[in-house]
Amino acid sequence: MTQKFDVVVIGAGPGGYVAAIKAAQLGLKTACIEKYQDKEGKIALGGTCLNVGCIPSKALLDSSYKYHEAHAGFAIHGIEAKGVTIDVPAMVARKNGIVKNLTGGVSTLFKANGVTLLEGHGKLLANKQVEVTAGDGTTQVVEATNVILASGSKPIDIPPALVNHDTIVDSTGALDFQAVPKKLGVIGAGVIGLELGSVWARLGAEVTVLEALDKFLPAADDQVAKEALKILSKQGLNIRLGARVTGSEVKKKQVTVNFTDAEGEQKMVFDKLIVSVGRRPVTTDLLAADSGVNLDERGFIFVDDYCATSVPGVYAIGDVVRGAMLAHKASEEGVMVAERIAGHKAQMNYDLIPSVIYTHPEIAWVGKTEQVLKAEGVAVNVGTFPFAASGRAMAANDTAGFVKVIADAKTDRVLGVHVIGPAAAELVQQGAIGMEFGTSAEDLGMMVFSHPTMSEALHEAALAVNGHAIHIANRKKR
Repeated sequence: MTQKFDVVVIGAGPGGYVAAIKAAQLGLKTACIEKYQDKEGKIALGGTCLNVGCIPSKALLDSSYKYHEAHAGFAIHGIEAKGVTIDVPAMVARKNGIVKNLTGGVSTLFKANGVTLLEGHGKLLANKQVEVTAGDGTTQVVEATNVILASGSKPIDIPPALVNHDTIVDSTGALDFQAVPKKLGVIGAGVIGLELGSVWARLGAEVTVLEALDKFLPAADDQVAKEALKILSKQGLNIRLGARVTGSEVKKKQVTVNFTDAEGEQKMVFDKLIVSVGRRPVTTDLLAADSGVNLDERGFIFVDDYCATSVPGVYAIGDVVRGAMLAHKASEEGVMVAERIAGHKAQMNYDLIPSVIYTHPEIAWVGKTEQVLKAEGVAVNVGTFPFAASGRAMAANDTAGFVKVIADAKTDRVLGVHVIGPAAAELVQQGAIGMEFGTSAEDLGMMVFSHPTMSEALHEAALAVNGHAIHIANRKKR
C-alpha cells in the first residue's frame, strides 16, 4: 500500500530538515528523504552544513586559533607557554565528534516531532509522487500533497585541477588532513578558501591562495575588503589576485600548479591543493522528465519569491534555488514554505540575509555596500568606528578592524552594516534586527549598550553617521 503524506521533503540539510520539523509542528503528516551516509555507512542528517561544511570548518577554525593563540598570543597576557604542539588527528577527531553529535541530534528531533525518515535517494515523479531508492537498490513510491525539494549543492570541479581526494582535494577533503602540509595551495579566495586556508596557515602551513578575479571579496564592502586583504596577508596568506589556473600535474605526492597572472605564466609546487571555486546545485536524477518542474539557465530550480516551482504544491529551497548558498537562508526558506503550506501568509526578507566569513578577524555584513548604493544613486552618510578605540577589544588584545554603518542621507534609515573584527557575526546580526524594523542611525545611537562590550563599536559607528561619535573624532559628512 502506497504511503501518503501531507509533505514530503527531499533532502535533510539545513533547509530540508528544518522544513520537515516545522511542517510536522504545524500538524502536517511529514516525511523527509535522505541518502547521505557517514564514514560508518550510516545515514547522516544535516546535509553539507552539519557534515562537511559550516560546523566542521568552524570546529577546525576554533581549534587552530587556540593553537595560534598559545603560540603567539599568550605572552602579551603574561602567560608563558612552552613546547606547545598540535595533534592534528586529535583535532580532526574532535571535529568528527561534534558532527556526530549534531547529526544525531537532528535524528532525535525528527522522532520528537513525528517526522518519518525515508532512507534513500528521492526523485520527484509526475503528480507529486516521489520515488525513494534505498541503498540496496529497492524502490518505493510515496504520494504527497506537497513536495519540498531541498537537495543542496556540491563543490564545483575544474578541469585544470581535478580532485583526486589525496593530493588535490575539495572543501570536504580539506577537513580531514591528518598532518599539516608544508606547502598548501588554495584555488579560490572566497569564503571557503579563506577559512580553510586560515586553518592550516595557523598550524604552520605555507599557504598560497590563487584567485582568478582581480578584485578581492567583490561582494563585500570595498573598505572592508581592502582591510581584510591587508590583515589576512599579514597573517601569512599569500593571496594572489588575477591568477587563473591553467593546469596541474601530480608527481611524487606533490602537485605542480600552472597559472597565469599579470606577470605571465607561473608555476608553483604544493604538498596539498584545495579546490574551492564555488558550489553548484544538486539536481542529478532529482526530477523525472514528466515532473513538470523547470530549471533555469544555470541549472537551479526555478521558483518565485515564495519558493514555489512551476508545479502547484511543489516547492524548492536552499542551495538548489536562486540566491546566496547559505545555511541560514535555506533554513528560513524551509520555515516559510512549511508555514505557507499550512495556510499562513509567511514571507522572507531576502534583502537582509547576513553574510559571514569566519576568519580571524571575522568579516560580516548585512544590507547593501557603499559602492552599490552609490552606483544606484543613493546619497548616504557613513559612520565607522575602529576596534582599536574599543576598551573591550583592547582588553582582549583583539583590536583589528572596524564597524561601518551606512544610512540614507535623507531619511537616516540604516541601509547596511559591515564589520571586520572580533564578534563581527554577532554585531552584524544586531544590525540586521534593527534594519528589519526600519531602524535609523539615530535610533541605534540612542540605545543603551552595555559597557565594556564589542557591541559598543556598533553604537559608536551609528553615532558617527551623523557626526555624534563620542570616543573618536568625528568626520564631516560626505
